[in-house]
Formats: sequence, C-alpha cells, structure tokens
Amino acid sequence: MPRHPYALTAAAVTALLVPLTGCGAGTTETKPDRKAAAPGFPYTVSNCGTKTTFDAPPERVVTMNQHVTEVMLALGLEKSLIGTAYLDDAVLPAYKKAYDSVPVLAKEYPSKEKLLAANPDFVYGGYASAFDAKDGLSRDDLAKSGVDSRLNIESCTDRPATMDDVYREIDEVGRTFGVADRAKTWNEEARKRVAATAGKLKGTEPVSVFVYDSGDKTAFTAGGKGIGNEMITRAGGRNVFADLDKAFGDASWEQVVARKPEVVVIYDYGSTTVEQKKKRLLEDPALADVPAIRNKRFAVLPLSDAVLGVRAPDAVARLADQLHPSGPKG
Repeated sequence: MPRHPYALTAAAVTALLVPLTGCGAGTTETKPDRKAAAPGFPYTVSNCGTKTTFDAPPERVVTMNQHVTEVMLALGLEKSLIGTAYLDDAVLPAYKKAYDSVPVLAKEYPSKEKLLAANPDFVYGGYASAFDAKDGLSRDDLAKSGVDSRLNIESCTDRPATMDDVYREIDEVGRTFGVADRAKTWNEEARKRVAATAGKLKGTEPVSVFVYDSGDKTAFTAGGKGIGNEMITRAGGRNVFADLDKAFGDASWEQVVARKPEVVVIYDYGSTTVEQKKKRLLEDPALADVPAIRNKRFAVLPLSDAVLGVRAPDAVARLADQLHPSGPKG
C-alpha cells in the first residue's frame, strides 16, 4: 500500500527542507506587479524559512494536499483556486460544491510542467514532499518562476505541533488572502469547540493509545511532533509513541507489545481498508496479549483528520467519543 506523503526517510525530508532554509528569514520577496493599497496590505509573513511580502492577495492559487485545500475552502477562497492536487479521501461535505468547482491538476502531485502551465502565482503545499527539489519544485525553484508559496507549518516545526499552530495557520492564510476577519471568526469558533470537548472530559483518566497508520514488518505510527499527538492528548488519550521525535515514523512490533496500548487508533486512507488493518492486527499472534487487541478496542480517524488543518477541532471531539464512549468516570 502506498504511504501518505509523510512517509519519507529522514534524509529525504532533510533534502527537501534545505532549499527552504537556504533563502533564510532575511530575504524578502516583493511582487512589484501586485495591486497596491489593498486593505491589510502590504503583509509580510515568515513561513518555514521563507519570508514574503504581499502587496495584495494571490489570485491564481494551486493547493497540493487535501488539508491545505480544505483550509482555503473553509475560508471561502475557492474563487482564488485554479487547481488542486492530492486527496487522501473525500473532502468534507460542507466543501464539496466549492471543491467540485476547481480543476484537479493531478491525482497526486503534478509535474513541474503541468503546474506551471496552470500559471499560478501561489502554491500552497501540505507536506514538504509537495516542494520536491528533485522534481524542480522547491520553493526556490518556484520563486525563480515568479510563484510565491506556503508550506503547512506542521511540516517544518522544530517542536511538537499544537492547536495553537492550527490557529496560526488559519490566521496567516487569512491575512495572506485578505480575509483576516474570516480567519478570526473560524478560530473563535474552533477554540469554543476544543474547550467544549475539554469540558466533557474533565475528570477522565487518559487511556494509552497506539496509532496504526500502516506497515507490516514495522508499524508506521504517529510520533510526538505532529498535531496527531496533540489531538490524542486533547481527546483524553496518551500516545505510547509520543517519544518518537517526528510527526510520523516507524516503531517495532516488539515496542508496541511492550507499551501495552489500551486502544488502537487506525488512520483510514488509501487502498487498504480499516477492516483489513484490523484483521492484520487481530491475526498477529505476537500482538495477542496487547490490551487493545485482546479487548478489540479500536478507534478510527481519516488521515485528513489527523493533520494540521480545519478538521482538527471536530476530530478531537470525534476521537474523544471513541476513546471514552461512556464519558468521564469518577
């Protein structure tokens, strides 16, 4: 089964991020041909090592990866989109009509030629793999072609991602596109939803959680750096691989057994179904004594729920309901 775009070797991720830091926070790219004096502009933002000044909102945008496409749609920016790429699953029903109005450039990532043929002035990537230097699509390469860019901050943070990073992502995208008021409203509502979940869980003891993304010889799982770890914590869980110093990574099955998770959270995406993943776990004799396997305690999240985007607040609530179906105890 093909892994999602986070499934990169450490060397590959480093290779992808080197061009980003190379331009440095000291470099400011200003588009001289943008319309001046738009409300809220000029706006300067530092994003993953690239500092850019916008005199007006980008007008021809390509999004690469589902969670950043949904950020744009949540902020009502579908008219700014000229193309999208790389879905993990179906877009949220609330965004389907808007999503269907935008051309899909590629099932996964488009080639450099296809991307530039769409004549974008801005590319918004969800994972570092969206800006692959070997394909000529590094952010420096795009800048040389007159195209600004943004990388979702979960892919470049040097510390664990939190819900505050979700709010920051929404705020910065809102300001970039001149809809700071919409971003503020979204963040206010999101904070209320997260607080409501925390209130419901008050007094609840956390349950230990192992995330099963994929893998056979090893377990590809959620580490402590990604927003998935924060979501588990806020949903009343404790990620047994929180000490894995990355958003996603491999763990041995011996480690899974030793850490005795009470619940397995399955990430749902791609061609391998949830039921197939459950079957693989339940039929592995080495896992028979793991509490979650012995008690058949599973929770499910679509992969697009478990990355830094607009699904996070509601995903926390849905996960909390699965981890604590009877509500708080005591």
